[in-house]
Amino acid sequence: MLRSALLYTALLIGANTAFAGEVDWDAAKSAGLAKLVPSTDAPALPDTVFTDPEGNEFTLADYEGQVVLLNFWATWCAPCREEMPALDELQAELGGDDFQVVTIATGRNAPEKIAEFFDETGVTNLPTLLDPKQQLSRQMGVVGLPVTVLIDRDGTEVARLLGDADWASDAAKDVIRQMTAD
Repeated sequence: MLRSALLYTALLIGANTAFAGEVDWDAAKSAGLAKLVPSTDAPALPDTVFTDPEGNEFTLADYEGQVVLLNFWATWCAPCREEMPALDELQAELGGDDFQVVTIATGRNAPEKIAEFFDETGVTNLPTLLDPKQQLSRQMGVVGLPVTVLIDRDGTEVARLLGDADWASDAAKDVIRQMTAD
């Protein structure tokens, strides 16, 4: 009996690693990310430049090789205020060489207002990145805030969520773990 249990466990573990990197979207939806929609035939990511407050320029290609949770937000956005601490927690727990939460303030968001927003919401682990003319957000089809786009290591959009979500939830962490599994 013990031998059978060990064999079954080994097969189960082997089967799970065979599907590493595959995301169980239905499980994620039923576990709390109901608004998460897998992307099909998503266009290539734009090479539009966004900046930090010092004027350093970035593109989404800078994150290639990492799983990215790209979040478009604004200081005046009430749902963003609710969701930002969860994004911060997700970055603190899972952020690193394989995964990054990339938050981009789109539209008119003065850096000092962003710093105030982060202070008020307790955010300490997220970048201050800017899309002041909304070029990137427009090219990515963002029409309301917040919008979160999940991007795989190859730089391909794999899912999108319109509105806020609990990104510190077990469901969200499971999606990230599934995407970063080797």
